[in-house]
Amino acid sequence: MRDTLITLIVFGSLPFILKRPYIGVLMWVWVSVMNPHRLSWDFAYSFPFAAIVAGTTLIALLVTKEPKKLPATPIVVILFAFTAWMVVTTIFSMWPDESLVMLNRVWKIMLMTVVTMMLIKTKEQIHLLIWALVLSIGFFGTKGGLFTLLSGGNNIVWGPPGSYIEGNNEVALAFITSIPLMFYLYHMEAKKWVRWGLAAAMVLCAFAALGSYSRGALVGIVAMVFFLWLKSPKKMVTGAILVMLIPVAFMFMPEQWFTRMDSINTYEQDASAMGRINAWWMAYKLALDRPLVGGGFEIYNRIAFGLYAPVPDDVHAAHSIYFQALGEHGFVGLGLYILLAILTWRKASWIVRTTKGWDELKWAGSLARMIQVSMVGFAVGGAFLSLLYYDVPYYLIAIIVCTGALVEKALKERQLAARAVPAGSLAAGPGGGHALANQAGTAPRKGAHAA
Repeated sequence: MRDTLITLIVFGSLPFILKRPYIGVLMWVWVSVMNPHRLSWDFAYSFPFAAIVAGTTLIALLVTKEPKKLPATPIVVILFAFTAWMVVTTIFSMWPDESLVMLNRVWKIMLMTVVTMMLIKTKEQIHLLIWALVLSIGFFGTKGGLFTLLSGGNNIVWGPPGSYIEGNNEVALAFITSIPLMFYLYHMEAKKWVRWGLAAAMVLCAFAALGSYSRGALVGIVAMVFFLWLKSPKKMVTGAILVMLIPVAFMFMPEQWFTRMDSINTYEQDASAMGRINAWWMAYKLALDRPLVGGGFEIYNRIAFGLYAPVPDDVHAAHSIYFQALGEHGFVGLGLYILLAILTWRKASWIVRTTKGWDELKWAGSLARMIQVSMVGFAVGGAFLSLLYYDVPYYLIAIIVCTGALVEKALKERQLAARAVPAGSLAAGPGGGHALANQAGTAPRKGAHAA
C-alpha cells in the first residue's frame, strides 16, 4: 500500500512539474530529505524516484518560458567554485574509484541547489520550499519526540534508513536546524490550528533531539536555543517559554542520558570521543601532506589512518564538517566551504538590515534571522558530525539567495519610482513619501529616504 501510494504521488506530480518547474524542486526536497520510499517494504524502497523527479525538473527548466536567471551573487560563485574544487580533488584523489562514486552523489545535490536558486522566484514559492523542508524533517521529529515521551527517554531515536541522517547523531542535528524554520512559519501563519501544530512539532523535535543521545546535538541545541532567543522578535515571551520548557525537558530524561551527556566533561576517558579526535588528527596531517587537494572522498580507511593517524588502528569517519572538508579537499576546500557560510551569513544580515521597518518585506527579515539561527545550530553541532554534504544546509543557502533577490528587486523598484517623480512633488503631493511608496507597490522603511 505504501509503495503504491508513494509511486502514485511521485508520478502524478510529473505533469505538474513539466508545467511549473518549481514544483519539481519541492518534490525533489521531499524525496531526497524525507526519503518517503524508505518507509515502504516492496518495490518502492529502492526505486529511483529522486532521479526521475530531477530529470523531469531539468527538462521543464529547459522547455518552459518562465524566467530562469540565476541570481548574480558571490554566494553562487563560491558554490560553483566549491563544487568545481571537489571535482579537482577527485581527479587527484588517493582512491579515485571510490571518490568518483561519492562525487556522483554530491554533484547532484549541488546541481539541484543551483536549480532551486533558478526556479524559486516568489515569496509564496519560498514558503512552499520551507514547508517542504519542515514537513520532511518534522515528520521524523514529531515521531521521534512521541517515541521519546512514550518510552521515557530510554530508547534512542534514529533517522530515516538509507539517508544522510540515518544515524542518531545526524538526525538530531537535522531536528535542530529545522526548529528555527518552524519558529518562522509559526509567526507567519494566520491559522491557529496550524500554529498549534507547529508549536507542538517544535517541542517534539526538541525531545527527539534529546532522545537521540547525541552529545554533539546537545551542544548544538544550546547554541541554537541561545541564538533563537537572541533573534526572536519577542525576547521576553520567547525567553519565558524557554525557561519553563528546558528544565521540564531535562527532568524528563532518564539517568543514563545524563551519564552519557556528562561524558563531555571526561572526553579523554571516552573511546568514541577519542576516536573522533584521532580522526581529526588524521585529516589534519593528511592535509599538511597534501595541502591543496587533500585526499579526496572516502579517505577513512586503514591505509590513510596508518599513514597519518596517531592511533592507526582506530579508524573512524571524520565526525566534523570542518575536518571532513580539510581532509578530503585540503585547505582550499575548507576555505571555500567556510567562505560560502560567511557570505550566506552576511547576505542574511543584509536582508535583515534592508528590510527593517519595511512592512511588506518584514517576512524576509524574519526568515533571514531564523536561517541564521539554523546556521548556528548546524555550525556548532556539525563540528562533531560528518555532514559536509547534507543537503538541507545548501537549500537554506538557496533560500537566502532567492530571498535576497526579491529584496534587491523591491529595492530597485522603489529607487526607480523615486527617480520618476519630479523634484518637489514628494512634499507637494498628498502623503509625501508614503504616497511614493504606494505608487511603487512597496511600504516605506523607517528613516529611509528616496534616492
